[in-house]
This record gives sequence, C-alpha cells and structure tokens, in this order.
Amino acid sequence: MSQQELLKKVIQVLKQAGIQYMLTGSVASSLQGEPRSTHDIDIVVSIRESEAHELVKAFSPTDFYLDERSIFDAINSQNIFNLIDLKGGDKVDFWILTSEPFDLSRFSRSYSEKFMGIEMRVSSPEDTILAKLRWAKLSGGSEKQFTDALRVYEVQYGKLDISYIEHWAKKLDIESLWRRLTGEAELE
Repeated sequence: MSQQELLKKVIQVLKQAGIQYMLTGSVASSLQGEPRSTHDIDIVVSIRESEAHELVKAFSPTDFYLDERSIFDAINSQNIFNLIDLKGGDKVDFWILTSEPFDLSRFSRSYSEKFMGIEMRVSSPEDTILAKLRWAKLSGGSEKQFTDALRVYEVQYGKLDISYIEHWAKKLDIESLWRRLTGEAELE
C-alpha cells in the first residue's frame, strides 16, 4: 500500500469511527510548503478508550501492526501510538491531543482541505510553522524541521496571521528560530 493509500484509509477509518483528528507534520508541511518525502504520517487525535477497538478492528493484523494496549497507554500518558503498514513499511504516528494550550489552539484552528479526492482536517499553516520550529528546537536544531517551516512561510506568505505566530513563538520559547526564519525567507 502506498503512503497516499495508507493516509486515505486512515482518514476514512477515523471519520467512520467519529474520531476527531488533524493531519500535521511533514505531510501537512508538504501540502502547505515544499513537498518532500517522509516515511511517517503524523496525525493528532482526540480519541477515547471506547473508540480504540474500532480503530484496531479496521486494520487487519496480517497487514498492519496496531496494538490496542498501546492506544490505551498513549491515551493515559497523553503520548503517541503507531500504526505500521507491515508490507509497505510506512508508519502513522498518532499523537494524542493534550490539554496544553498550544495543542488545544492548533487543534481548534485546523481546517478542511481536499487532498487525493477526500476531505481531511489539516493543521493551519501558522500552526504547522510553529510546530516545525518547536520540533527543530526540541531535536537540538534539526535543519529539516526548520526548512519545512521556512518553506511553508514562503509559500503561504501574505495569507498568514503573523500576530498569532509571534504570540505563540514567544509562549513556546522559539522566538530566535522565528526571527531566523523571517530573516532567511526568500519572498517575492
């Protein structure tokens, strides 16, 4: 199964199960900025334990790895669980929606975009930039994360809510990366 087919299947399953979600990470930044290949799909989910079984049931254990216990653990620790396509090797990282103010803000600001013929909820470009800069900082200065944020900024420039980005850049303590990004951006 291709990564696009996997994404399509996951979105359809989440919708059918009534699980709220938001596409984020490198797939979102590829939609909003410069496309690049990635081996994982990042999705923030608001899932309850009662919905975990529906999710597991939708993915055959002969083709996918998805452990119900790991979903429960992720929900309880507000962390992450994975779905792995055993044949294709692609992975979906399901990030549990936390009660952190930035997490709640970006989740509430997600928007619907048609991609590969289906409607899906996607992180706003502002939140994609902020999340990428945050990951760049947390990973010790990842240039890949920084460049993803930079490309989203360059492509979306003129449509971005800069005051929103500056507000959260300060709160997330990533102001220096934000200043670097605006300084390096090549705008037309």
